[in-house]
Amino acid sequence: MTRRRILATAATLLSLPVISKVAQAATSQILAVRTWPADEYTRVTLELNAPLKAEHFTLSNPNRLVVDLQGLTMSTALNSLISKIKPNDPYISTVRVAQNRADVVRLVLDLKQAIAPQVFTLKPIGDYQYRLVLDLYPKVAKDPLLALSSNMAGDDPLASVLDKLAQNRNNAPVPSVNGQVQPRQPANTGNRGGANRPILIAIDPGHGGEDPGAIGGMGTKEKDIVLAIGRRLRNLINAQPNMRAYMTRDADFFVPLHVRVQKARRVKADLFISIHADAFTNKSARGTSVFALSRGGASSAAARWLAKKENAADLIGGIDIGDHDRNTASVLLDMSTTAQIKDSLDIGHRVLNSLAKVNGIQSRRVEQAGFAVLRAPDIPSILVETAFISNPQEERFLRNTNNQQQIASAILSGVKGYFATNPPLARIG
Repeated sequence: MTRRRILATAATLLSLPVISKVAQAATSQILAVRTWPADEYTRVTLELNAPLKAEHFTLSNPNRLVVDLQGLTMSTALNSLISKIKPNDPYISTVRVAQNRADVVRLVLDLKQAIAPQVFTLKPIGDYQYRLVLDLYPKVAKDPLLALSSNMAGDDPLASVLDKLAQNRNNAPVPSVNGQVQPRQPANTGNRGGANRPILIAIDPGHGGEDPGAIGGMGTKEKDIVLAIGRRLRNLINAQPNMRAYMTRDADFFVPLHVRVQKARRVKADLFISIHADAFTNKSARGTSVFALSRGGASSAAARWLAKKENAADLIGGIDIGDHDRNTASVLLDMSTTAQIKDSLDIGHRVLNSLAKVNGIQSRRVEQAGFAVLRAPDIPSILVETAFISNPQEERFLRNTNNQQQIASAILSGVKGYFATNPPLARIG
């Protein structure tokens, strides 16, 4: 080999790592942009093909959130974020996107109020690649008690009790949607007459926001179906003279599992009903199931599989593990009482028997497993799998509004049957 050829080969080899690094730097790109506005908080998600570094800070007068994305250049996907901000977003007014430096894109979110932002990244899971999440929370967390009380008429018997409870707890911290503790809003402690307290039912439509839940063959998302059923159940409950409903989510946004439990406990609910419409590996699986908590092992392999799947909702929906209150998330694990589980099984049987007349049942008994969302120690809690969205026939069944109404009516029938002979386990006072 000649000296000239050796030098040429060496030069080629030396240049390869440089080319590789340049190619690697150019591969980071935005795959999708999504926004999830809600009264409790607004989430903005940037999905990427690779992780990137982001720095953020807030400015006041006017209020703004500035986010610098390193390793990116302007793209159509980034520009689309501007049009995704709707006029009714409670927190974001407008978004501006520009190339701040050669490899840094700057997002400026013009805000309608001061916020407590959280910016974090999520690793790939399910159908998602890397995600950069911008969560915009109000500086003062919204109190579930006050939200429930403000929606009631002045003479509602439950309103005065809720006001008193809010007054008694006015100095206690309120967890926000992400589970972090924030200052509370001052309680409205006006005289709201009536001494008899109606039964309060917490309705928990599963999934939401970044977490679509199961998806049927026709593209039906579990989160949409269960929200629709939950709203119908709420309306039926509120029409009863001795009952009121509270929803852990009433729009399309993500709520961590333990925060759903915290919300129900905060309003001192007498019953917690989590509504789902799951999928199974076998598309012929059909029927309705009702589940309660188990302090030991699951009552069946299917129940164990389902609990594991539902408990992964936080990973898909996305929580900030770094700032997450692990104490609050785990403290409920060992607090569930024998009385709570006993009452959960009792009411679960009544609801299951009522639902059997609507769609048929998957199991004749109330199954048990370690569902995180059923771990309120002082509230009977059940999880209703209304139907299998993975079954084409049941997916069509779930999409029908008349069937949704029948499901809600059947759940209410079982609830009324239970409380006709059983006093509420959870009491306000």
